[in-house]
Amino acid sequence: MYSGLFKFKMLSIIATFNKYLFKFLLILASFLSVLFFYMVISTKIQNNNKKVKLKELPFVTVQIPTYNELAALRCAKQCLKFDYPKNRYEIIIGDDSNNKEISKKIDDFARKQGIKVTRRGTNHGYKPGNLNHMLKFSKGEIIVIFDSDFIPPRNFLKEIVKPFQDEKVCAVQARWAFVNSTKNLVSMLGATIIATVHHVVLPFISKKAKMSFLCGSAEAVRKKTLLELGGWQSGSLTEDIEFSLRAIKHGYKIVYLESLECKGEVPYKPLDLYKQQMRWAYGFIKAFKEHILGIITSKKINFKEKLYTPIALSGYLLTTIVTGLIISGILNMFINYSATFNFGKFILEISRNFFLSSGIILTSIVSWTRSHKCHKHKILHMLVASFTHGLIVMGFVMKGITNVIFNRNMKWYMLNKEGNLTSK
Repeated sequence: MYSGLFKFKMLSIIATFNKYLFKFLLILASFLSVLFFYMVISTKIQNNNKKVKLKELPFVTVQIPTYNELAALRCAKQCLKFDYPKNRYEIIIGDDSNNKEISKKIDDFARKQGIKVTRRGTNHGYKPGNLNHMLKFSKGEIIVIFDSDFIPPRNFLKEIVKPFQDEKVCAVQARWAFVNSTKNLVSMLGATIIATVHHVVLPFISKKAKMSFLCGSAEAVRKKTLLELGGWQSGSLTEDIEFSLRAIKHGYKIVYLESLECKGEVPYKPLDLYKQQMRWAYGFIKAFKEHILGIITSKKINFKEKLYTPIALSGYLLTTIVTGLIISGILNMFINYSATFNFGKFILEISRNFFLSSGIILTSIVSWTRSHKCHKHKILHMLVASFTHGLIVMGFVMKGITNVIFNRNMKWYMLNKEGNLTSK
């Protein structure tokens, strides 16, 4: 009898705790939803960047880091077409490949086009290790970086270097778009996630705090500042956000160019998307964990910059909270399984909770329509992707975040890219 009474009391305590935890998480989700609503409204009218005339053309080094990716050749071909004086920029392919056949094709192409190729004989330190090695051979005062699957427009260099006329600017990020975003549900979800960043979050932070973050490709960095801050963090899974936070902490300015768009590829295979989002979550949270205190206490940045920097975490924070809501809701159903089930009340509560935490869904819809004006009719497909593959992505994102919390290391994953096939 005593044992049964103890179990009843414990179940009651768990039920009460779970009830208040659910309410607390719902309040947080509601707050973040309001924040997303506000960001969507604030970025509704896109302000074009002011047209600036270049006083002089800086020498630029274009870096294309690659690892067994023939897509790098497609990227390099586009870079050769820049409407920038040929004597004012150079192209370097940083080849970390362990596939000799691919390396030979890169060498043959580079020899014909007069392009530099650098090699380390290993991919130690992953992409940032490759970038640091390329720096040793880079003559440019501005370093422009493209992942191998990106296809820059002809005017990219002339536009990306303009903000550097301001000496306080240490880096510039262009907007991303994708050539294969409508291939399938996986690519649609991947494109929507990134469109949310590039059509809502970054424009909002840029507009409100005059600051931004690098995204890892279609970006430019002032070489002098990069070296001054110690280069890229070798082994980082998101060297872009880590460097961004380091630069912000030291009072440097990063510019987001909404008017300059560069297309690349988005994962189109389920496991690739899941692993990509897990890696990004891991690297993102780890970088913030490392630098957030330094940013808060920094005397080189103002209060507004300190206030808006964490907004970059809003997507991961909402994912964590929604995951908690789902787990808490399921636990609550099991605890109250024996109670009389009221279907009407159940539907009402589900609808209310969904509405209160629907900010990310609305933002996804808006982001898709802004980034895919010719494919607005595919919003339903995008929503299907969000409620199918999206739920699995949430699980992988939580795994990445959990690995940071428990100080577990994560590996870098190679993704499939269609450009590797078309460049053969």
